[in-house]
Amino acid sequence: MSVAKILLFYRFVPIADPEAVRLWQRDLCELLGLRGRILISRDGINGTVGGELDAVKTYRRKTLQYAPFADMDVKWSEGSGLDDQGMSLDFPRLSVKVRDEIVSFGAPDELTVDADGVRGGGTPLSPAEVNALVARRGDDVVFFDGRNAFEAEIGRFRNAVVPDVATTRDFVAELESGRYDHLKNTPVVTYCTGGVRCEVLSSLMVARGFHEVYQLDGGIVRYGEAFGNDGLWDGSLYVFDGRGAVTFGPDAEVLGTCAGCGAPGDRIGDCTDSACRVRVVLCRDCLAGAAVPCPDHAATVPG
Repeated sequence: MSVAKILLFYRFVPIADPEAVRLWQRDLCELLGLRGRILISRDGINGTVGGELDAVKTYRRKTLQYAPFADMDVKWSEGSGLDDQGMSLDFPRLSVKVRDEIVSFGAPDELTVDADGVRGGGTPLSPAEVNALVARRGDDVVFFDGRNAFEAEIGRFRNAVVPDVATTRDFVAELESGRYDHLKNTPVVTYCTGGVRCEVLSSLMVARGFHEVYQLDGGIVRYGEAFGNDGLWDGSLYVFDGRGAVTFGPDAEVLGTCAGCGAPGDRIGDCTDSACRVRVVLCRDCLAGAAVPCPDHAATVPG
């Protein structure tokens, strides 16, 4: 029986010829029947791909044989399944592109990357080290969400600061707004899905005078693997693929409220206004086909 798997990975490392890496990665994924999204820049690679287990294993092995990616942290998770052609149901297509940034903060010239990764960023902490920091310093520790604000509506670290950003490109202006200046002498733990956004965010914070910045190594994914529902994380983790969201064990707390019917919700959907880019929390019933407006639009909701 074929098993579907998903890989989540990134590596900050100088790449001399991003276009050559793009062609190699595209051809490798096509040969193996993998779908997903991979971004490559002069500073590294960031991607998630899914497909049949043996194909995913081969992809991982061959990608890590490329010397700059040899130490890349690759996270495994269960896929939703495979279609009749053995292709991942979690991704509609394969996209492999070269960009100025592998995560788009709109500040490529601020990032310094060498063979060891991002320079001048926060101090990486393992999930256990994050818990130990909180145990030592209690409420002085501030969790700082490095994701889009809508992602935090269904899951976040307890008492986290969630900046009001719609895309990662909003973070620079948000940090420079003065709203978080009171945290500049406070221990701040940045976190995101798999760790890549916090590599950049923590360096941007350090450059703007935040004196004690940490980053959750491996992101929420690694923390959830380590502690399930028994740690400092509450709710579901939004993911950018067909699964929509994942949890780290049965009976995960449902934090969101459905924009359609007001019931508890742990999924994210699009506003039905085609010109609107707002994403809203939905329950599973409303996600399955209801017409749901965002809070900025007056429209009929399911009844």
